[in-house]
Amino acid sequence: MQSVNTSTPVVLGKLPSIERLRIPSRTAQPLHEKKLAVLSIIISALGYLLLPSCITIGSGPEFFRSEDYIVYRIKKGDTPAKLAKRFLGDEKKFWVVEDANGGVPFTKGHIAVIPLKKENACGLRGNGFQMVPILCYHRFSDDVDSPLCMPPQVFDRQMKYLKENNYRVVSSTDLLGFLQNEHCLPEKAVVITIDDGYRSGYDIAYPILQKYGFTATLFIYTDFVGASRNAVTWNQLREMKKSGFQVGGHTTSHDDLTKQRDGENRRSYLTRIEKGLGVSKSILDRKLGQNTILLAFPYGRYDSTVLRVAERTGYEMAVTVKRGSNPFFADVLALKRSQILRHDMDSFVSNLKTFHTVSH
Repeated sequence: MQSVNTSTPVVLGKLPSIERLRIPSRTAQPLHEKKLAVLSIIISALGYLLLPSCITIGSGPEFFRSEDYIVYRIKKGDTPAKLAKRFLGDEKKFWVVEDANGGVPFTKGHIAVIPLKKENACGLRGNGFQMVPILCYHRFSDDVDSPLCMPPQVFDRQMKYLKENNYRVVSSTDLLGFLQNEHCLPEKAVVITIDDGYRSGYDIAYPILQKYGFTATLFIYTDFVGASRNAVTWNQLREMKKSGFQVGGHTTSHDDLTKQRDGENRRSYLTRIEKGLGVSKSILDRKLGQNTILLAFPYGRYDSTVLRVAERTGYEMAVTVKRGSNPFFADVLALKRSQILRHDMDSFVSNLKTFHTVSH
């Protein structure tokens, strides 16, 4: 019997989706392990169906496609980011490709599976749901004796821990999309934020984050920018923004928005907090060429009045300093955020809860 060679994808009919395919597994088996099992089943099925018909797999790298996924032979120079850009339309979704393939090396000749459909956007499983921690930093130095000041070597050690333990640092807007049920996030997603606008965020934190391939959201109060040698400048913020960092509002002067001053009537109070939120947003929009939708409440404090003004001003996501992680049903204008104040690793790791188990 003569073999048939084809360079087009082999279509074998509709296979079950990754989520519905029944795979013997441990309880709460990690998603990437399930997908590796799926990949093994797909490849076995291809071999079983193709060989009896004497059909050989074509020379093209994409040799199977369904509505749910592609089975792809990796070429020289392929990376998860390049495959994500080609098949998913966004290189920032590289983690989707990486998580789908577990420990498969992205080297020439290896086989990878690329999911095409939107997955479990809420992070729900049979035994619980995904949680996303937001970490909060302020200053970085060895010389300042304050719990808000993180020594550079400790910060480096914390970032190294995230990298070596397969945490994925995502942006604040990535988190917002997850909370709005627009897309899923990596199973061990975490957001990093840096408040106020100290120069050490640029001099110290920025190169350390770049070293590990991470970004952060910078929450800036605009009166402080360029105000002293300890403050970040607009050019430095622009540079960090070009590197993938995001910049959010922190009001103009870092006033507690919930406190009405002595002798201040209700109308004057509302005017002041509207100015603090609105003017700072306008300045950030103009100086950085963006639409500022991210906000950190000064001191993490807010009330119903502050929430109404923030939403009316155009902020779509706001963070507090209430310790904890955030599920898909969290209030997008009052997200929990853990301040990293202690320097020991046990305390740091305790802030990295990425899954909540529900007891039955």
